[in-house]
Amino acid sequence: MLDPKPEQPAAAHIVVIGGGLAGLAAAEALIDRQDDSPVRVTVLEPADHPGGVLGTVRHDGWLVERSADCFLAARPEGIALVERLGLRGEMVGVDPRVRRALVWHAGRAVPVPRGFRLLAPGHVSGILHSSLLSPAGRLRVLAERFVPRRTAGPEESLEAFAVRRLGREAFERLVQPLAAGIWTADPARLGTAAACAEFVAMERNCGSLWAGERARLRETAAGDATGARYGQFVSFLGGMQTLTDRLFEQLRSRGVVIRAARAERLARAGSGWQVAVATPDGGSDLLAADAVVVATRTPAAAVLMAGVDPDLAAELAGIAYAGSAIVSLGFARNEVAHPLDAAGLVVPRTAGRRALAVSFSSSKFPHRAPPGCVLVRVFLGGALDPTSLALDDGQLVDLAVAEAAVLIGATGRPRLVQVDRWAGAMPQYHVGHADRVTRIEAAIARHPRLALAGAAYRGVGIPQVIASGQAAARKITGEL
Repeated sequence: MLDPKPEQPAAAHIVVIGGGLAGLAAAEALIDRQDDSPVRVTVLEPADHPGGVLGTVRHDGWLVERSADCFLAARPEGIALVERLGLRGEMVGVDPRVRRALVWHAGRAVPVPRGFRLLAPGHVSGILHSSLLSPAGRLRVLAERFVPRRTAGPEESLEAFAVRRLGREAFERLVQPLAAGIWTADPARLGTAAACAEFVAMERNCGSLWAGERARLRETAAGDATGARYGQFVSFLGGMQTLTDRLFEQLRSRGVVIRAARAERLARAGSGWQVAVATPDGGSDLLAADAVVVATRTPAAAVLMAGVDPDLAAELAGIAYAGSAIVSLGFARNEVAHPLDAAGLVVPRTAGRRALAVSFSSSKFPHRAPPGCVLVRVFLGGALDPTSLALDDGQLVDLAVAEAAVLIGATGRPRLVQVDRWAGAMPQYHVGHADRVTRIEAAIARHPRLALAGAAYRGVGIPQVIASGQAAARKITGEL
């Protein structure tokens, strides 16, 4: 008589709340785990299409990115995902001819000093020959190597750190506008421990930003070919939505269920969880889950956690967000006076203008505009100008057109207009954020089979968000 076949263990059900990039990355990592235990994954996402803020619109020869238009390939998480999805052949780098940034100064666009990277000066000649800084301002930056290192004391804001190390002029003309292009933040509140840890470490370990940047450049030059090959910003020929579309397709093909539904409450149920769900038709549902990954913005995560851990919910609710609007404008090439010979232009707060930056989309990547046309994206709002988001679409377009007229010499009405609003979309890493995240991580560790992921914790860039989802998946699989 044959022995009966051993019973197969029931598949663990993992619910991922949020179908943005962090949630999709968590789902992929969950189904790619190395052990053989069965698992089924459900992703809850109320939006029409998963992928979060990443989105690409194509119209009559224009290709417009709704939010991020590229990512830094020097970090491994983004490139590794691209490789797993078979998208390597669709990648495209920023055109080598425009791999520089401009800053608006004294009524014209001036190049960022050669070798200057957010806070770190890399080349003496770049500083000495920059028309962006006054002679006194250049000398102050050059003297940064002699500023005593700070080894103790409370966390500094980006503004305090930059002014102390580089001087007020370099902060106002360089650091502030470059930082606004990344975080849309108030530099007087942006914390260095979370947002600029690399540069704080340069001061601590090397004595100055000059010495730290030189050491980084030496290490990069001596590294393997991967750093040189991928050490730049990259996108896809078909736009950034290529990444989330392919990831979504792969997850569906591998059995991941993606439901158009919103999670409203989370409660412990034995060793697992119960998720209360609202469906688009006005109905409701209760999902039983062996584990849960919460990959939403923290205001929504705080609501979900309120009945589970009020202290954790309060920490999540304490993370502030800022909003911005992106107005994409397409012009005939002969209607824009500026050569658009850079990746884009950032605008200091002290310039008194409303635009944060103008990105030269059709200069950076191919096939963004029809022949004979150019595409630019004007960024408005941010933490220092929240009133911009109160404007209606027509007012935003008028403002963007007026800014483009001054900043790049655009004339006439644009041939293409697209307005994308991102209210409350960018987490603000205020002073104390790093300590808050440490407390959040300690709190979530007390809840088995529960994890958090997203841009609000340890990085807003695409690779960091992917890494966040993967870290959440590791926590879950280690506890099942």
